[in-house]
Amino acid sequence: MKIAIVCYPTFGGSGVVATELGLALAKRGHEIHFVTYSQPVRLDQLSSNVRFHEVHVPEYPLFHYQPYELALSSKLVNVVKQFDIELLHVHYAIPHAYAGYMAKKMLAEEGINLPMVTTLHGTDITLVGNHPFYKPAVTFSINNSDIVTSVSKSLKEDTLKFFKIRNEIEVIPNFIDCSKYDNKAFTDCQREMMADNKEKIITHISNFRKVKRIDDVIKIFYEIQKEIDAKLMMVGEGPEKEMAEDLVDELNIADKVMFLGQSHEIDKILCFSDLFLLPSEKESFGLSALEAMVNGVAIISTNTGGLPEVNQNGISGYLSDVGDVQAMAANALKILENDETLEKFKNNARSVAEKFDIKNVMPLYEDIYQRALHTTL
Repeated sequence: MKIAIVCYPTFGGSGVVATELGLALAKRGHEIHFVTYSQPVRLDQLSSNVRFHEVHVPEYPLFHYQPYELALSSKLVNVVKQFDIELLHVHYAIPHAYAGYMAKKMLAEEGINLPMVTTLHGTDITLVGNHPFYKPAVTFSINNSDIVTSVSKSLKEDTLKFFKIRNEIEVIPNFIDCSKYDNKAFTDCQREMMADNKEKIITHISNFRKVKRIDDVIKIFYEIQKEIDAKLMMVGEGPEKEMAEDLVDELNIADKVMFLGQSHEIDKILCFSDLFLLPSEKESFGLSALEAMVNGVAIISTNTGGLPEVNQNGISGYLSDVGDVQAMAANALKILENDETLEKFKNNARSVAEKFDIKNVMPLYEDIYQRALHTTL
């Protein structure tokens, strides 16, 4: 099957999932064409059946904001015609599903039927998509997709609550390729670059936006380090980073917190981590938690959105209400204070993550694709 995938090429969860999905499909013999404005960060190698097509948006003085949707839809039309694409899979409702629909209509004028699968990831529904300016376009795009999927039951429920949706929404969870995390070559001496042997390593990875409640991460760690020796690894960049650095200084724990910025060594950091903090205001799924779990890291998270579908309370970690710093710190100490308990939670986290292995999720997408193809024949 020849499939065009449209996604954001950044470190965000939707772009990571889309890229990993495309690479996995290519391994199964499908021809994959990524169409976006720059090469996706996880797309580290191209081949005869994995190609990247860059969307150029020419600058024109008439436009205050350059019309990416127009450039994307036109590029899609060209790629579909040039490579005989059979199916379009867009990740994120806006602007990708909207641009995909326009491409479908342009192609239909030439007698080409292109089925479109739209995957909803989170803020395209709960934040951006629900804004009054965009809501009509998002509703229209979802209702005019051939098949719609959502990465969690929670996101499906939010979509049906916020929008007047006619289409059925099918839940296909985010996934992880567990085989990539076996037989790690990392050594204990590399762990010592981050912390002493007696120190527990706590980690947070995100885009440092307000929704991630970065101040809660710092406050939870502050309570943890009062009781046990620990280091906090803060991985990522974003608007809340400066605030976090100021709070660390204010609490006088700068010697125990490392800000690592955007890192391509996420797996190495997680491999040596004991606990992962995710106190978000909202998470449609919690892909970063899943990536931590597959590395055998216990999770302390909120109980919002799709997180309870990923982090099993009392098994892979603990769930708490949004903003309940004291409860999250107390749960963290329950896990960390006893090495036997810590090891049990770490093993459980890996076991729970294996349920989301790509080998279990991939057939669900391939079934969706076949149905989309037969729907438009």
